[in-house]
Amino acid sequence: MIRYLETLVAVGLLASLTSSVYAQQQTAVTIKQLLDTTTTSAGQKIELPKKDAEVVASIFELPPLANLPEHEHPYPRYGYVLSGSLRVTDTETGQSKTYRPGDFVVESVGRWHTGANAGEEPTKLLVIDIVEAKHSNTVLRNSLQSGR
Repeated sequence: MIRYLETLVAVGLLASLTSSVYAQQQTAVTIKQLLDTTTTSAGQKIELPKKDAEVVASIFELPPLANLPEHEHPYPRYGYVLSGSLRVTDTETGQSKTYRPGDFVVESVGRWHTGANAGEEPTKLLVIDIVEAKHSNTVLRNSLQSGR
């Protein structure tokens, strides 16, 4: 009798586990496409590093009203706004665009621009760089002017 009960419990547990695995497999997966593009925000063709490509993912946090110095990127940089707002200004054309939560940013390559938290709450960004291995993806304009 005890053996029968143990077998019954084991079968019940197995059925329970099997049905929960099956239920998980039946859960619908949803995909929300954020962007489909072959160009940067400046209309440039996206080109990846020719050798030793490295992916670097970071979270950037900008306090309210923070300003990023004028800079450029030698390699592709992609950003996703998690919270707050980000205003990017192309300092060569003077054009600005503000990105909000859920927006995807494909930054320009080799063009001087600034970034700013355009709001009163912190801005949080997921930033993905694709660079040549061990190279930085940010060049500050004033560091070039000062000879650094």
